[in-house]
Amino acid sequence: MSQEIPAAVQRALTAIDEQDNEAFVAAFAADGYVDDWGRQFRGPDQIRSWSDNELIGKRATFTDTQVSTPGNPITLVTQVGGDGFNGPSHFTFDVQGDQLASMTITA
Repeated sequence: MSQEIPAAVQRALTAIDEQDNEAFVAAFAADGYVDDWGRQFRGPDQIRSWSDNELIGKRATFTDTQVSTPGNPITLVTQVGGDGFNGPSHFTFDVQGDQLASMTITA
């Protein structure tokens, strides 16, 4: 699977697996953002805060991750677990250069 996934996306996924919020935030461009069902969190401080409250801070896990739409943007479907949301979800990543411009979460 990792051969199909751009390096910036893989860094974000690895950070989630390792529960490393700083590495997760570092995967994004300075003006990058997370769009969580229409709520946008832009820049490192907002992304860090969002992740503290919604992702890594909730010990999120991703399992059975598969590429559902290859290319750029790339969409992954995964089973989310942890102390927050649990269930299937789609994550669409827009990669610019070697960083994430955005990560959009939908059902």
